[in-house]
Amino acid sequence: MGSFARSGSHDDMRRGLGHYVRKGYGGSGATARRMGGTARAAGALYGALSSAAAGQPAAPGSPFDPALLAGRSADEIMDALVEAVRPVDGTQDAEAGRDAIKAALSELLEQHPDANLLDLSEEQRLFAIERYISRDVFNRIVLDIGKSIQDNAPSASAGLSRLKEISDYVRETVAGRFRSLRKAGEQLDARRVSQLVNQALQEAFSVFEDYVA
Repeated sequence: MGSFARSGSHDDMRRGLGHYVRKGYGGSGATARRMGGTARAAGALYGALSSAAAGQPAAPGSPFDPALLAGRSADEIMDALVEAVRPVDGTQDAEAGRDAIKAALSELLEQHPDANLLDLSEEQRLFAIERYISRDVFNRIVLDIGKSIQDNAPSASAGLSRLKEISDYVRETVAGRFRSLRKAGEQLDARRVSQLVNQALQEAFSVFEDYVA
């Protein structure tokens, strides 16, 4: 990754991610298990959005209660959803996940400005899941090696550019694996989405690891 930070070579980036998975976490399976919270939160996010769209009542005490959030701003709805899906627990993983959920929903609204977060279509819900999982994986990478990349880049702007390249590559790979695993017409629920995300993560990390095979 130091070489990538200095040169910007995509080959160095792919090899760096491969070493990150293989040496940093002990392989794709171990990395997927380490990020198991991503899959669980993805299922919870899908479940919350699906229940809201179906008009189902929220669980007692849930911060994400469509009946109470009707008429609220998009930011207020997103904040409530973040609290329901990934509450604060004092860990960096939780903070990374909370940021990923908010970023995914913000990107959804950029793509679909008229979308109603309390009544999203299935396509919109799955878009949010794809963006969430790729952003959460990227956030974990930044926590682990982001400082090294910025320190080795020739300038601050180059460091940010390198991180953007990693983000784009992670999104392409992780979200792409998730899309490929979904079967056309498959009925999804929170549990199934969590399973698909877990499998997508393992396959994506295998792609990274295979680059240094």
